[in-house]
Amino acid sequence: MKEIPIPTLDLSPIRLPRGSLHPGSHPSQAERLPRRVQSSIEVSWAQHQDEVREAQRLRYSIFADEMGARLPKTIPGHDIDLFDDYCEHLLVRDVASRQVIGTYRVLTPVQAQRAGSTYSDTEFDLTRLRDGRSRMVELGRSCVHSDHRHGGVIMALWGALFEFMERNRLDTMIGCASIPMLHNGLVTGDVAASIWHQLRQTHLADIQFHVRPRLPLPIEEMNPHLPIEPPALIKGYLRLGAKVLGAPAWDPDFNTADLPMMMRTADLPVRYKRHFTASVP
Repeated sequence: MKEIPIPTLDLSPIRLPRGSLHPGSHPSQAERLPRRVQSSIEVSWAQHQDEVREAQRLRYSIFADEMGARLPKTIPGHDIDLFDDYCEHLLVRDVASRQVIGTYRVLTPVQAQRAGSTYSDTEFDLTRLRDGRSRMVELGRSCVHSDHRHGGVIMALWGALFEFMERNRLDTMIGCASIPMLHNGLVTGDVAASIWHQLRQTHLADIQFHVRPRLPLPIEEMNPHLPIEPPALIKGYLRLGAKVLGAPAWDPDFNTADLPMMMRTADLPVRYKRHFTASVP
């Protein structure tokens, strides 16, 4: 869930052109078309490489230009990594400008096998999650344009994601939720240490789901008592029933501390389930 920062929702299912999860799961052409989710935004799944490039440009503008991440220079002005070609890319557009203003990428179980791992595997030892991999997708590279960070965009993205999970009989979402390490003008892990200290007491998953960071943030050397709240998107995940799977990893390229998180569709609170399913065609 490498990310930055909610209406009737578009919940059209994802296309699976590189291998369906289930026989007959390909959506119709009508289902692939963008759908208006409110007067100003619409949601769709990328159908062409040009649309994926739009998402990658948005990601670059936020991760590199806004956050200062060090990204590979595969294509100037684009955030591209080896997992992109295996993922489906969810897009939110501004209706008036046609600009992509929000995105997630989704790595399905079939595609994770083809890629050889998930992005989260590169940051954490996910051995304890092995029994659920056939029903588990990875969310990543979530971001929303700075002019559109309101509830409507995020809720549209989440609605499409949960509907996709339901239609394809998947039950678990994982990902790396990022905590910026810049605080009061200084790069420090104290913010992440404080957030981890809070969440391990209130939202830690059962021990059978715990994972270990490959490059641990040295929590024991940091101040875990800053009066600071988790980033808005992490708080949103928690409201959806997400759990933290262990201590944060350090991502030096993105200059973030990454929390391993898991959301299961069975844990989605009833009020959100009703909201997300109310507009399913």
